[in-house]
Amino acid sequence: MNQAKNHNVQSLHNRLLCKNMIAIASGKGGVGKTWLSITLSHALSSLGCRTLLFDGDLGLANVDIQLGLAPNKDMGGVLNGRYSLEEAAVRYPDGGFDVVAGRSGSGNLANLPAPRLNSLTTDLANLSQSYDRIILDLGAGIDRTVRQLASQAQVCLVITTDEPTSLTDAYAFIKLTKMQRPDADLRVIVNMAETEHDGHKTYNTIRKACESFLKITPPLAGIIVRDNKVKEAIRNQTPLLVRYPTSTAAERVEQIARNLLKGHE
Repeated sequence: MNQAKNHNVQSLHNRLLCKNMIAIASGKGGVGKTWLSITLSHALSSLGCRTLLFDGDLGLANVDIQLGLAPNKDMGGVLNGRYSLEEAAVRYPDGGFDVVAGRSGSGNLANLPAPRLNSLTTDLANLSQSYDRIILDLGAGIDRTVRQLASQAQVCLVITTDEPTSLTDAYAFIKLTKMQRPDADLRVIVNMAETEHDGHKTYNTIRKACESFLKITPPLAGIIVRDNKVKEAIRNQTPLLVRYPTSTAAERVEQIARNLLKGHE
């Protein structure tokens, strides 16, 4: 019985795994996950990819806020059955990508019943066929919903800073994801590093923990050095690649985007 159940779960996972989907996770909030999701979506679009940015944090959604959007349709309506996930996707012309907005303050995706969550992941997998890349901006934490959405993605970028709580939560996310899906492609991005050297120190901290306790070595996907232009862009509700396209942080994210595309060739 258990073997049959495990086979069915694995079959469902194999069917829903989307090779063009990239999840952005952190474990902890406040590490720049949403900003990175937006900037990476913009960078991929600029490289010729049809890109969708999905705001997977219903309760604390802020993709639309950072972009200055006021969409008529969002995840709240999708989950209530008023319209489909495809109908909720709106164009963001300045970035050249589409957005499915969450709805801040309307509750947390973690409270979704399992059947509704399964239906959402299926709808997301179906929608992915219309795009070259889908970026999943996951909610902070390591709850069931975050991990199930992340399990759809071919690649999961785990964002951390040098703060101890950020490192601890990023490690916890990696550990639980590997327990659920041993073949998961997890890569680390260090954000808001004071210097390149400091960024490598932060990466080495989480790398050593993973090697010691999990016997894995998640590769480094990139280091983004602290850049005041990021805060200014967020404050003005304008993507970094629009307001400060030649900034250091913008160049780092563009390089991450190019590397991701090389990895999919």
